[in-house]
Amino acid sequence: MNRRLAQGFSSDDPPHEHADTVAVVAIGANLGDRAATIDEALRDLGRLPLTTEVRAAAPIESVAVTPQGPDASAPAYLNTVALLTTRLAPSVLLGYLHAIEQKHGRERRARWGDRTLDLDLIAYGDVHSTDPALTLPHPRAAERDFVLGPWLVVDPDAVLPGAGRVDELLAQVRASPASAPPAAPEDHA
Repeated sequence: MNRRLAQGFSSDDPPHEHADTVAVVAIGANLGDRAATIDEALRDLGRLPLTTEVRAAAPIESVAVTPQGPDASAPAYLNTVALLTTRLAPSVLLGYLHAIEQKHGRERRARWGDRTLDLDLIAYGDVHSTDPALTLPHPRAAERDFVLGPWLVVDPDAVLPGAGRVDELLAQVRASPASAPPAAPEDHA
């Protein structure tokens, strides 16, 4: 097994192996056969090295969101959340997520644009990162019904690091007067 997969990319840090960590991945698609794409993406996640378990909620449908707000005229999204038990370093895992997106035809043309597949790393254990290449936890996760709802299904005791219990965050989102129908997938670059 390649130790670099668990160590990450930084040569400034002393080498160490990551323990099993639960990573939260939001999955969304609004182009093509959305359900088939999500099913195949879940199988791809299950085949990742150093990953021993993948649990996911049933997909939910949500309205597309643009920078201007919800767009009911755009193709609707299917969204879910998967919990991965992995020893992959967060940066390495993100690289695999991008490769899976590309495999399924993801083109990064417009921020918040339509997509065949979107995989966002929402949280990686209790890791916090402000690195522009990988911000953890995801900066908008606490505002997204389509992330919080499915996450709560697969882990009723879930906590978003630095933000609080997922059930409480979801209740706040749903009670908010500005709360529109569940939004669209995240916008990691």
